[in-house]
Amino acid sequence: MRFQSSIILIAFLLLFVSMKSDRQAYRVYNTKGHKADYQDILDTAKKSDIIFFGELHNNPICHWLEMELTKDLFEAKGEKLVLGAEMLESDNQLLLNEYLSKMIRKKDFEAETKLWPNYQTDYSPLVDFAREKGIKFVATSIPRRFAAIVNQKGFEGLDSINALERGMIASLPIKYIDTLACYQNIVQNVGEGMPAHLTKNLGKAQAIKDATMAQNIVKSGVYSEKTMLHFNGSYHSDNYQGIVWYVRQAIRKTNFDLKIMTITCQEQENIDTLSNADAQKADFIIVIPSSMTKTY
Repeated sequence: MRFQSSIILIAFLLLFVSMKSDRQAYRVYNTKGHKADYQDILDTAKKSDIIFFGELHNNPICHWLEMELTKDLFEAKGEKLVLGAEMLESDNQLLLNEYLSKMIRKKDFEAETKLWPNYQTDYSPLVDFAREKGIKFVATSIPRRFAAIVNQKGFEGLDSINALERGMIASLPIKYIDTLACYQNIVQNVGEGMPAHLTKNLGKAQAIKDATMAQNIVKSGVYSEKTMLHFNGSYHSDNYQGIVWYVRQAIRKTNFDLKIMTITCQEQENIDTLSNADAQKADFIIVIPSSMTKTY
């Protein structure tokens, strides 16, 4: 009996040592700073109406987990799942719809659509999954030329665009709170010696992006029992600001009580701890080693 106990103890110690020596690709924490796991993310996502996945654009762990969450949510929600992404602009929605409906070929879609440099490795799998499964994918982002107008001329610069173009952006005028940290921090970082394209309107340019994404999200069917999984840079949804703030403004005008969930990703040298401030950025924080390889 004592021999068996010794064997069990040795086995446990060997397992503990092997676990300690493993190189973890990521760790998950909840908003209280407590350790969680992917299953916690999935369980909460299944009970949510809008899920914001705040990614680091060049991080492979983010993109892998986005794909895994998409597949698992589709298994649970089926055609009630809707995907949306900052990485696709609203003026490309028609082309996206044609590709999803299998009207046009992949090479034609990719040739005619404005795509990010890392589209092939990081976002094409999500779009192709939507095409294969027959689910909706929304190009939520503002066409970059309109954000550039706001950066140069403020919101007033959009007065000159026509009615057709106005349909690609958030309804004007948008509410802009320049004291929100997500905009205040951007403006504070603009100063002398910065590139000419970075102006004091940069916070407004960020806001018109967030407001447009928010409007496209709430129009996607979330009021009719659809579940939206939205992919965006973490800065657009961290601290429940940015897109999340605009979505909540829209919801307050209705009788709906939609459940919003946020995920953020960040890199650290040591992923075994998380500061209280970082824990409050989102409902779940995926912490990835800063040494992780990049997709570009």
